[in-house]
Amino acid sequence: MKKILIATQNKAKLKELKFGLQNLEKSGVKIVSLADLRIASEPHETGKTFQENAEIKARFYGGLTKLPAIADDGGLVIPYLNNGPGVKSRRWLGREATDEELIQHTLLYLKGVQKTDRTAYLQTCVCFYYIDSRFRGNDKPVTICESEKIEGHIAETANPRRIKGFPYRALFIVDKFNKYYDELTDEEHKKINHRLKALKRLVKRIKKYLIEL
Repeated sequence: MKKILIATQNKAKLKELKFGLQNLEKSGVKIVSLADLRIASEPHETGKTFQENAEIKARFYGGLTKLPAIADDGGLVIPYLNNGPGVKSRRWLGREATDEELIQHTLLYLKGVQKTDRTAYLQTCVCFYYIDSRFRGNDKPVTICESEKIEGHIAETANPRRIKGFPYRALFIVDKFNKYYDELTDEEHKKINHRLKALKRLVKRIKKYLIEL
């Protein structure tokens, strides 16, 4: 059976990415995770952009498993904070902080800041990595990426409702609906979900490679 690896250790992201790949599953491609393969190792995310980090992860896990791999990287960008936390969204405190620590840290940085300076956006980049088998003995790596973002602003207080693994969504007001991200209905979420939008475009571009598997 044809296989593709979702290269993330984040359970919330895994669920979302798997949902975005369901059409591939229906066409006969088996979706496997790092947990399925019992892989706990992680690459050093040294990129300066979301795309660079997404590529690092896709190449690392694709090379490790010899499977076509999809990885993503993303986070919160706040122009007022010099576009932070950006690529350090999970490691803003210099370590892997808890969701609640990141929420409170963000609120502290923006304490007293007016709404006009609280603009922000959630950005993601999804990358596909594959060794093109047509180049026997001189395998040619294929890397394809798609990016997307959601515009909004940071609330003055956190939404008590939380989605584990996505701390900034409890602070992020989606401009399109003027609602906390975590309060969006399923229908509203589908309309603005940046990861699914990027993944949809990516799937269209990688189908020809999956046919070769």
